[in-house]
Amino acid sequence: MAGFGDEWSRFDQSILTDKELAKIYYRFDNRPAWFRTIWKSSDVIRKFVSQLPHNLRFSVSQFLAATVYFPLARTAKILEKIGGNVEKFPLSQYRNNSFYTMRTDALDRFGTSLEKRFTKNEIRQMMEECGLKNITFSETSFWTAIGFKK
Repeated sequence: MAGFGDEWSRFDQSILTDKELAKIYYRFDNRPAWFRTIWKSSDVIRKFVSQLPHNLRFSVSQFLAATVYFPLARTAKILEKIGGNVEKFPLSQYRNNSFYTMRTDALDRFGTSLEKRFTKNEIRQMMEECGLKNITFSETSFWTAIGFKK
């Protein structure tokens, strides 16, 4: 995959099935500058946490889920119930998710040392280069897309 880094050049296209679900971090092309600033701050934390031993990394991620993810998600849920627009509210995509989902996603986010982000168009291009067609992106989770093998 030209231009997408070594991790994509090693991708084995022969493992594709009829239908593929891709969860690739997107570059926030649809988010305002203040959102990207908050993300950059959290990325500093991620770089530190991801280097910790597994037990500490796990504990910190669970703490972040309880003190950041859960309160923001539930605040978004309350705001939505009283008629507020929570589309741009941080972590609002978790407002209807379980705490378990928040915990696993916090570990995913803060426990991973390698994080490369792509624009929606770059993700589409990668999937097309893998031979996928009818690619559809989630409207709530832009790093999730599905494509079908040609």
